[in-house]
Amino acid sequence: MQTTEPAQPQIQQMVSFSFSSQMSREDEEMARSALSAFRAKEDEIEKRKTEVRERVKTQLGRVEEETRRLANIRQELESMADPMRKEVSWVRKKIDSVNKELKPLGATVQKKEREYKEALDTFNEKNREKVQLLTKLMELVGESEKQRLKKLEELSMSIETE
Repeated sequence: MQTTEPAQPQIQQMVSFSFSSQMSREDEEMARSALSAFRAKEDEIEKRKTEVRERVKTQLGRVEEETRRLANIRQELESMADPMRKEVSWVRKKIDSVNKELKPLGATVQKKEREYKEALDTFNEKNREKVQLLTKLMELVGESEKQRLKKLEELSMSIETE
């Protein structure tokens, strides 16, 4: 009796182990399949990225080449066009320099205008609040005076009646 009882749990464990190992094999196959599909998609994406990068590099190379060509053409045109080109060039450089100085100044002006507007709005708001408080104070002082006068009249009447 004692030898059969320990054997039954071992058999049950073996059966459950073999069942779970079959399930885990199927799970492993599914995981491998999904992983390989994922890797294939990743490889395809990387391949496409590489193709796009190459196309972009090619386009950039063409653009740079065209830019150089246009710069050369521009220089040739400038050298032919104006006998006062040195002065014109100097004035253009000065204009560019002044423009560079104007940009941050313009930004500073806009910032200061915004700050001024915010400060003015805050000032006006506080001024309105002050006016409201002064109005309330005047109302309270008026009410207080009325109540004190009323109280004085009552006291003077009570003095006269006594």
